Amino acid sequence: MNTTQRAVLIRSYGGASAAEVGRIERPEARQGQVLVGVRAAGVNGIDWKVREGYVRDAFPLQVPAVLGIELAGVVEAVGPGASRFRVGDRVMGSLGGLGAYTDFVTVDEANLSRTPDGLDDVQAAAIPVAAVSAWQSLYHAGPVRSGQRILIHGAAGGLGGYAVQYAKRAGAEVFATAATAHVEYVRSLGADHVIDYQTQRFEDIARDIELVLDYVGGEVLDRSWQVLTQTGAVVGTSSPDILARTPAGRRGLWFMNRPDAGLLEKLAADIANGTLKFRVSEVVGFEDIPAAIERNRTDSRTGKVVADFSY
Repeated sequence: MNTTQRAVLIRSYGGASAAEVGRIERPEARQGQVLVGVRAAGVNGIDWKVREGYVRDAFPLQVPAVLGIELAGVVEAVGPGASRFRVGDRVMGSLGGLGAYTDFVTVDEANLSRTPDGLDDVQAAAIPVAAVSAWQSLYHAGPVRSGQRILIHGAAGGLGGYAVQYAKRAGAEVFATAATAHVEYVRSLGADHVIDYQTQRFEDIARDIELVLDYVGGEVLDRSWQVLTQTGAVVGTSSPDILARTPAGRRGLWFMNRPDAGLLEKLAADIANGTLKFRVSEVVGFEDIPAAIERNRTDSRTGKVVADFSY
């Protein structure tokens, strides 16, 4: 049996060329783990941020390191003490760390959910991080109440698309920013006010906002404080330095994804039955993952990019 496998990894921090396709040793499942044969993996913004060392303080790692944080596949082996899954089960999940861009990966079984029959592997790989993170970030600053005014930056992306739908489910009044080409898509998700950031300034339209979900970062974060109520909060996923950039007397919170298999199972069921909308914007092959990571950094798009490991 071949003991090595494909992997997309970095040997040092850097730009587009730092992520490469190489080979690593195939692992064995340890206590409480299962070995998953990866069929597909989602491409996320954290990939290029890890690659460049942008989040090295919040997301420390030793190089060489395999990138990728979510997957869908099939259980190939069950380690000692693992009992939730059997060989052959279709599973999906967030790793709670790195390592999804490889043919076989060991995963703590607590991080995995069964893939619903209504989803194929490519669809399933688009869900774990975005669906769960959007839910967790929406409630990170506290309960969401009916009528609450919420501003969502990056509403057309993987996280933002779910957050719009969750906020509307909770009865919030949703303001959302998106590129011109994606305005109608975000409106179709239920946003009450869609702001075309290419032709409008959100601070001219959004007022008395009680919660900002910032999935963009940079100067968008710095401009967001002025639209908040005095007791409002900004929850950021793209600016690890948000605490240092929070003005005195304001509330800024840094959010990082936490695997939650139970929540993922519920959300995936809603997606499979059509209750929740989602979009896979592009499917790439394994060899194209490094380029897809870079496009994720530079391009504005709706939904998620997924790597299909079958080609």
